[in-house]
Amino acid sequence: MERDELLHDLQPVECLSCGAQVGVRKHSMVHTSVQWSAPSVAKCLEFQGIDSARSRGCERLRQSIDSAVAEGRVEVTGG
Repeated sequence: MERDELLHDLQPVECLSCGAQVGVRKHSMVHTSVQWSAPSVAKCLEFQGIDSARSRGCERLRQSIDSAVAEGRVEVTGG
């Protein structure tokens, strides 16, 4: 799959805590791809004051993605 195809399939999710918006693809219930933008990293409360590349992610965003899946706003594309 080419990069453009990967980006095209992303579904927007807004963090319920800080409002940062990311692109998400749920390959399965346990496998999630998240595409951050510079503005979303800057807005994320978890990343303020640290190098986001060294972080394991944002738990609040993870919860927001789980909520979006449960509410049917994000589709799981695989098994």
